[in-house]
Amino acid sequence: MSSIPTIPQGWNTKNIGDLAGKKYFITGGTSGIGKEAARELIRAGAHVTITARDAQKGAATALELGNKNISVGSLDLTSLESINEFAKSVTEDFDVLILNAGVMATPLAHTKDGFELQLGTNHLGHFALAGLLYSKVTDRIISVASQAHRLGNFGDGSKAEILRRAKGVGAYKPWGAYGDSKLANLLFTNELQRRIMKNNWRFTAYAVHPGYSNTNLQNVSPAMRGATAEARVTAAANALIAQSASRGALPTLCAATHSPLVGATYIGPDGFMEMRGFPKLTRAAGIAYDQELAANLWAVSEELTGITWG
Repeated sequence: MSSIPTIPQGWNTKNIGDLAGKKYFITGGTSGIGKEAARELIRAGAHVTITARDAQKGAATALELGNKNISVGSLDLTSLESINEFAKSVTEDFDVLILNAGVMATPLAHTKDGFELQLGTNHLGHFALAGLLYSKVTDRIISVASQAHRLGNFGDGSKAEILRRAKGVGAYKPWGAYGDSKLANLLFTNELQRRIMKNNWRFTAYAVHPGYSNTNLQNVSPAMRGATAEARVTAAANALIAQSASRGALPTLCAATHSPLVGATYIGPDGFMEMRGFPKLTRAAGIAYDQELAANLWAVSEELTGITWG
């Protein structure tokens, strides 16, 4: 009986082999986890396309990362029109799609298509993008989730309740909505892997979480609310407790480059409460493996985005 593939203890960027000829797409690659992942993939010889809402910021990031083996695509995950336009620009096959961009614990707001901002950006935008590009992916689709998925629940799990939350109707709690969006990342990964096996698609689905990492993500909510004191406290906590963005990118890099891995593998840090450390195989909350909830979320996501897989 064959054993389950494992990740070597202390796995780090030195374990990444030669990636010459490999092509990676990373959403949200201008800061934090996405930028650090791009840096290491380029260093290993891969060609990386990062996406950015702000063209100038994208160009500046490309310059910072050496302006070699890097491309920048214009993408706004809060707009289905932008997602469709970006997908049309991708004409060749590529190896790995990393669904990394996101917002966290924002005040109630809506995307251009009327979706609640967090679920709309973190899940629905990525669901639509991956649905338009999956036929061009040859190896892996990776979703960047979070330990905050344990705050999510989707109520009774019905399509009606998922739809209500997706549209931001009724009671709204910033952290609850963020938890829902991160739970959605994991439900999506697990359902996608089921469909991969059913349809014999040529890629595999994985999910990761970065632990507690010092990125710009924590600053978005205070900035949107004008809470400058909270922003200062958050920055101080990040500097004191959080691991660096480069260390936080290790689970993503491991999922993107390490073999062999079993489909629907979930990778996080190996330290205390998975807040920091080196990549390890981990398990999500039980609800992330609920097949009925995942199927309902998938159906609602297709309905809202108009993107049908397969």
